[in-house]
Formats: sequence, C-alpha cells, structure tokens
Amino acid sequence: MADTVAKPFLKWAGGKTQLLDEFLKRIPPELKNGGITSFIEPFIGGGAVFFNLNSIFSFEECHIFDSNEELVLAYNVVRKDAEDLIGCLEGMSREYLKLDSPGRSEYFYSVRERFNKERSGINFKRYGKKWVPRAAQIIFLNRTCYNGLFRVNSKGSFNVPFGRYKNPKIVNPDLLRADSEVLSNTKIHCGDFADSLKCIRDDSFVYFDPPYRPLSPTASFTTYSRNGFDDCEQRRLASFFKKCDGKGARLILSNSDPKNIDPADDFFDALYSGFRIERVPAKRMINSDGDKRGEISEILVMNY
Repeated sequence: MADTVAKPFLKWAGGKTQLLDEFLKRIPPELKNGGITSFIEPFIGGGAVFFNLNSIFSFEECHIFDSNEELVLAYNVVRKDAEDLIGCLEGMSREYLKLDSPGRSEYFYSVRERFNKERSGINFKRYGKKWVPRAAQIIFLNRTCYNGLFRVNSKGSFNVPFGRYKNPKIVNPDLLRADSEVLSNTKIHCGDFADSLKCIRDDSFVYFDPPYRPLSPTASFTTYSRNGFDDCEQRRLASFFKKCDGKGARLILSNSDPKNIDPADDFFDALYSGFRIERVPAKRMINSDGDKRGEISEILVMNY
C-alpha cells in the first residue's frame, strides 16, 4: 500500500484528475509555507483534488460536503470500514467475473434493483451495519454500469444501464486502504454547499467544484443527486463565494467555459467580476459521440 497513491475510488462525471497539474500550478503560496491549516470542499464528487492535496500537504483538518446521500455514505464507509468493504467487493467481483455476458447483465440488474428497493430502509443520518454492503453496491454499480456514471432520477433511484466491460476492476484493496488513511483527518458532511460556511476560516483553502453549467441543452448532466443545479443555483454559489472571500479564506472554483460555444457568453465573467479568472485546457470525457470528446477550456476562478 505504501506505493499506492490516494485517488478517487469512484468514476465520476466531471472528475478533476486531468486538471490536477493545473491546480497545483495555482495553489496559494500560504499552502506551501504552513499558513493554511484546513481544506474544505463543498462539492466533493469524486474527490480527485481532495485526495491529491490531502496526500501532499499536512492539513490539520479537512471538511468535505455533498448533497448526494449515497456518495456521503460511501465516503464514510471507506473512512471507517475499508476492510469490511473490501471483503464485500471481493465477493461480488468473484461472482460477477465468472459469468458470461448475459449472466453479468442479469447480475448487474439484480444488484441495481436491490439497491433501489433497499433505499427506503437506509438511515443516511446514522452509521449502521447496512452501510458497508450499500457502499459495496455503489462501487460495484459504478464500476460495471455504462460509462461509469452515477445518475439518479427524481425519486433517487439509480438508473444507469449495464456497461459491457470485459474485465472491470471492481475492487482495488490497496487504493481503498490508501483512501481510508487520507480520510482519517476528514469530517464528512451531507448537505448543501452553503453549510460549509461554518467550517471556513481565514486559514482555510476552499475548492468549489459544482455541477457544471451545461455548454448546450444536450450536454446537461447535473443529476448526481435528485436536485438539479440551474443558473439560479450558479448565482447563489457566486454569492456564497463572495461571502467566503469576506472571511479571508483562499478560494478556487472550477466550471465549464460557455465561451467554448458562444464567445459572447460572459455568464461567469460577469458573476465573478473582480476575481481572477483563468481558462485552462480540458477534455470532454463523457459524451455518447466519441468524435465530440475533444479538448475544450474550463474556467478557474480564484480570489488570490
């Protein structure tokens, strides 16, 4: 495990692994000289930036937030019960990989049906014995569904279809152990991004990775949780960003760049006027049309 680097244990739409180098070029100077002691991420998602920074720097504490109850449950299980989770996943992996393609499809849909059916019996506010198998189901579905998406409908039911992967890596014990260790200094919160204000101080570094504003009507993918994230929410976030700036914290936010489609669209430039805005190259990773998975730019907003 010593050689295993902590990184996301879930595939996640909009994950920031490909942008880590750009982030590291732009971290605040105080992070290197010890002036920053806490890290806060109000939209944790896959956690690529969190796992990277919390592995490199010695934060006294970290706080991660998300409104997605299932995601928060999974993080808690990785933090508290990595070994039991590994055992569950190894059993599922053995059962699944020995099957032919029709058998795998049947297995996938049986897990998905059970996952959705059992949701009403999960107490998401109190850690319990049902959480470990629930987290195993989340990781299994994520690793075997189409395109590695996590998507739910308005009722909170996971609805991504089966993905026909020949040899999916359902369980990675060393990674889960490394992630569990990195999470040991971290408090995991289920809630709205604005709830993070109570944790933000003048010695905090805060990274905002909200659901991205769609570049086109067909590009929308904001259904990680039952609640969408429209332009009104983007404006509410911009207002919150300014409030956090007033607390003296160092802030960085990423989002899609509408100028990829319309050079005259200054939605984010106007929302974050007065702050430093940079555009960095990224690749569109999730699109049913392979020809449209090319390089685009994303924006980074900083208050330093």
